[in-house]
Amino acid sequence: MKSKSLIIPGVVLVLALIGVTVLLISEKRTNNELVQEFQLEKEDLENQYTDFAKQYDELKLTVSNDSLSVLLEQEQLKTQRLLEELRTVKSSNATEIRRLKKELASLRKVMIGYINQIDSLNRLTAYQKEVIADVTQKYNAASRQISNLAEEKKNLTKTVTLAAQLDATNISIQPANKRGKVAKKVKDVVKFKINFTIVKNITAETGERTLYVRITKPDNDVLTKSPSNTFSYENRDLAYSIKKYIEYNGEEQAVTVYWDVEEYLYAGTYRVDIFADGTLIGSQSFTLN
Repeated sequence: MKSKSLIIPGVVLVLALIGVTVLLISEKRTNNELVQEFQLEKEDLENQYTDFAKQYDELKLTVSNDSLSVLLEQEQLKTQRLLEELRTVKSSNATEIRRLKKELASLRKVMIGYINQIDSLNRLTAYQKEVIADVTQKYNAASRQISNLAEEKKNLTKTVTLAAQLDATNISIQPANKRGKVAKKVKDVVKFKINFTIVKNITAETGERTLYVRITKPDNDVLTKSPSNTFSYENRDLAYSIKKYIEYNGEEQAVTVYWDVEEYLYAGTYRVDIFADGTLIGSQSFTLN
């Protein structure tokens, strides 16, 4: 009986030891699993922080606003600082890991705000570009219109100017001999009688006008009484043979001028050019035999 009473407590003690051992083994296994879980959670959180810091680099490339770029840079530095903190935290420190999780969530909210702000700025920039392009197009169109109007005005002014110019027609040259008759031979010519008509022009300015007549020999030498007898034509001075003043009233007007031959003439084709107001208003060639 005595030995039996000793066996029962021993069995109970053994069973208790076995239970404690099993419990300890189970707790150790559970602790190992928790450590592995914490380690994986920490690694995942580190990856999230790393990816998050890279996103700031991408965001900064889309921003042209200096103030916003500075804010993004500050948030990126904060993210990198928290990442460094996370790397120094032990996997078993659940409190710090939860805190850093919350910090990451706060950072995400801030980033979403910046993304919305950047999106608004980009839309505004795109709209401004459209407005600028539209204004530029309208300005260019207005400039072209002004340029066209200026060209039209220039052409109109030119047309009006041309319309207001005098015009010499019916030009005839009569070489005369010393008896006042038409000279048959060049050696008998002592005078040129030049007749022409200034046509009617109601747009031309009335009043005294100066006519210049140039008689050019076959060698293009101009008959003139003095080297100082010149007038302005197309930014240069031309020699003239005869200067004639007329009183023009807008109506058709016949004009006659004379040239006394004092130089040697020879056979060939001569030309008479008539100028007024710096413009060539008529020409006629004639031949002397």
